[in-house]
Amino acid sequence: MDYKALSYFYEVARQQSFTRAANRLQVAQPAVSMAIKRLEQQLQLTLFHRHERQISLTDEGECLFAQAQRIVQMMSDADLEMAELRGLEQGAVQLGTPSMLGSYHFPPIIMAFRHRYPNLTFSVYEGGAWQLQQMLEKGELDLAVIEAEEIPDSIEARTLMREEMRVVVAKDHPFASRTAITPAEFLQEDLVLFRKGYFHRKVIDRLAEESAIQPRINFETNLLPLIRSIVKQGFGISTLLRMATEDDPELVTLSFDPPIVLDLCLAWRKDGYLSKANQAFVDFVLDNSPASGHAE
Repeated sequence: MDYKALSYFYEVARQQSFTRAANRLQVAQPAVSMAIKRLEQQLQLTLFHRHERQISLTDEGECLFAQAQRIVQMMSDADLEMAELRGLEQGAVQLGTPSMLGSYHFPPIIMAFRHRYPNLTFSVYEGGAWQLQQMLEKGELDLAVIEAEEIPDSIEARTLMREEMRVVVAKDHPFASRTAITPAEFLQEDLVLFRKGYFHRKVIDRLAEESAIQPRINFETNLLPLIRSIVKQGFGISTLLRMATEDDPELVTLSFDPPIVLDLCLAWRKDGYLSKANQAFVDFVLDNSPASGHAE
């Protein structure tokens, strides 16, 4: 089987478009179409349903896609490993992180790491923990910060930190004089929350299910400044990690009763090749994380 044709097939299946796949592969669309046609002839199978303006995988295409995903990732890992064995000095770190950690935890760490390794480049992707875990499993990310509650066997993870989820209210809110509130009290307030897919939202959805209370969600947004502004203006309350609120005197935080503590992990694929650049970043982060005992 032609590896190039297989990689073209994989990208077309991912993008569900010959045009988008050609753009991602930086080749002409006719070359992609011809490669797929030759692959289908070679296999004597039809891999795509071709409609007027869209395509979809056939059952045979679905089977090949599952195999192609692993093969393309292994070839990518092999290329990277061979490049490093040839003495590649420069490298790239690709990290996926939830927005709060990306905004408050990682900037000083990344700057310190870049000071130590000035030739390495960085790509940081923001997303929900569940989305990042899926991207990690698919090989679309090298490293990601995920919540430790449900880590699949395919993922290697190291504890990065333990963080309490804090209730966040305005200074003049009735809860501001309290030290803790119950989940039921929280769920009956007007809420401003992250969208589904983020670990904080997952916790609140679980609390709502356990309490049999329909939460009063007035605002949904992944923009931290907007969440803080809405809370300060008294239009709702929220829940954030302590790191996202400790620099703002206009916000008051309190615990849930009982407290909700999250274990956040730095994770990567067990079967993937972790480049020297990414391994150096993992070692640096873990050596300087609260969970390691080396950092305050």
